[in-house]
Formats: sequence, C-alpha cells, structure tokens
Amino acid sequence: MNRSSLGSALRALRESSGMEAKAVARNAAMSRSKLSKIENGNTSASVTDVDCILTAIGVSEEVKAEYMAIARAEATEVTAWRLVRRLGYSRKQQQVQAVEAQTNLLRLFQPSLVPGLLQTPEYIRAVFLRKNVTEVQLERTISARLARQTVLHSEGKTFRFVITESVLRWRIVPPLVMVGQLDRIVSVSRLPNVDIRIVPLDAPQVDFPGHSFSIKDDRTVTIEMVHAETVVTDPRDVAPYITKFDGFAGVALSGDDMRTFVESIRDGFLREQETA
Repeated sequence: MNRSSLGSALRALRESSGMEAKAVARNAAMSRSKLSKIENGNTSASVTDVDCILTAIGVSEEVKAEYMAIARAEATEVTAWRLVRRLGYSRKQQQVQAVEAQTNLLRLFQPSLVPGLLQTPEYIRAVFLRKNVTEVQLERTISARLARQTVLHSEGKTFRFVITESVLRWRIVPPLVMVGQLDRIVSVSRLPNVDIRIVPLDAPQVDFPGHSFSIKDDRTVTIEMVHAETVVTDPRDVAPYITKFDGFAGVALSGDDMRTFVESIRDGFLREQETA
C-alpha cells in the first residue's frame, strides 16, 4: 500500500465510522488541512499521524494493528524542528500526549535535559524561551506539556527514565529553580509505576551517551537531534536502543540511592543560593 492508497483507506475508515473530518482532526491533534492532505495522498502520514487518526476514529485493535504495520513499512521518519515550530509546539505536545496515552511501557534516556514528563513549569518555560516563541505560544506550550504529565498517574502504564548526572547540573535555570526541579524528580520517583535512574559521572562506562531518545513499548524509538526528530520502527533499528538503555540503566543509581544522590545536588544549589 503506497501513500495515496493509505490515505484513501484512512478516509474510508473515517467515513464508514460516520465521523466528520473536523472531529477526527481535532481528536488527532492535527489541523483539518493536514488530515485532508493525508486522506488525499498529498502528504505522507507518519506513524504517529496514523496512530492518532486511528485512535480518533476508534477502530478495533485488529484493524489498528493492520494499518500501523503498513505505516511502519517506511521504517524511518525525519521531521525538521522548523516544521514543528510552524505547526506549533503546543500542538506537538498534544500529538505526543496522544501517543503516550497508547503506550504501556515508556523508556526515556536523557543526557541533555530533564525529561518533559518530569519538568516543572519554570523549567519548561526556560526550555521553550530558547526557541524564541511568543508569550502566548509559550503559555500554550507550558499548559500542553503539563497536561501530558497526567499520564504518569495512569494505571497499567510503566515509565522508566535514565538520566545522566550532567542533566541535574546543567544551568539553564537559576539555582533556586533547579532546587524545585530536583525536588520534583525525587517526588515523581516515588510513584509505584515510575522508575527514575541517574547515571553518575564517576561510574565506569562502556558506552557513550550520544543523544536523547525514547522507546515506546518495543515498537518505536524517537530520537531528538539538533535539526530534527527521527522516528524508527524497524525492529532491527529499535533493538540497539533497547540495549543502550538497558546498559545505562544497569550502571545507574536507583531507588533510595538515587534520591539521596539527587538531594545532595539539590542541597548544593541551596547552599549556593544562600551565599549569593
């Protein structure tokens, strides 16, 4: 099935469901024009697009599995950040939220920033201020990212984070703001379905951090690069990321040891603030 026939098949599914295009587009967190282009074969539908559209239509798991397999036939997708900016960062957050809602096991490796699901509002603001967005866009994006975080409290879902120590020391926010951010990490780590691990800089390593990535179940890896976001779905490409994640998780601090370590860094920021 090529791009055109996939789009036509998605349109047929929507029409047979009786749903209007604007309703599907809204629930799939995309514009009406984008859905139209996908249905007419004028633009390629990413794996995420197909997932969101099928979820919005409400097809059976069997039908969804069939169409997702077709979408994954194109194993690698690259979306430039400039296109995400044009779409709107808040809309992107809504799309990610829709995918995370369909994910049972989310594994995220982050050597650069605190993961979005763990960020405080102040930290989120600092991240997106660097993307030169307007105040209105910024507030929408902060709200959308905070809305994503509610998934952490969902039953039947497991979240595993591996974060390098450098992330906890990276000064993109003032010390007092970082104190609140580190407290947030410690707090979330106590949720029964959340496992947060920290890789100390002095831990012996046999691998290199590289870049951040997230693994959704065992089927999709999303990789963040400087210019674009890449999604891979071929099992042969997914497997090395699972191995890399497990390798770093194996040398990382967890549980009370992790919390004690994070709190020691937090206390360092507090002392710095007191002597400023």
